[in-house]
Amino acid sequence: MPRPPRGLFCALLAGMLLAACAPLQTVPETAAVARQANAQFELEGRLSATDGERAASGQIQWQHTPTTDNWTASTPLGQILAQLHSTPAGAELVLADGQRHQAPSANTLLPQLLGTEIPLEPLADWVQASPGTGAEVRATDVHGRPVLVIDQGWRIDYAEYHDTSASALPRRLEISRGETRLRLVIDRWTLSP
Repeated sequence: MPRPPRGLFCALLAGMLLAACAPLQTVPETAAVARQANAQFELEGRLSATDGERAASGQIQWQHTPTTDNWTASTPLGQILAQLHSTPAGAELVLADGQRHQAPSANTLLPQLLGTEIPLEPLADWVQASPGTGAEVRATDVHGRPVLVIDQGWRIDYAEYHDTSASALPRRLEISRGETRLRLVIDRWTLSP
């Protein structure tokens, strides 16, 4: 079998070396789509939470308006464990056994309901994948929706959206900081104008 000419071999070798040294082409990152948080919504879903020592899980229903928040936490079988009602005048947590706890704001009582401390103010934006001012969108999906957001030291990971549209609301997300983790699966959204 005849050997290829030496010049052809050198040209092929030089081409391979140049290709190996060429910078890799990167796929451009999809720009984040501007998302507007709804001022009023209701969600129903399931949550699990831990702070590294304690853990809680169950069903959650949350009605949010610009001035009120109403939460209901239930067992996986639907038995109500606690209800939290919050207005500008204060907050009240009612437990299944009838005990009532009051506080100036829901932030004080929310850990008893969710099983871990999560700040209420940005939570309405986080669950809608609408990062507020100061939040940093670190990664987006192919539709421009947030996949990873860092806000006030909290990490918000969006694992799944309800559909493929750019405006789709999250279905599965995890909020974490240190040992604190809250996983939320949102089965149903109701948005109000």
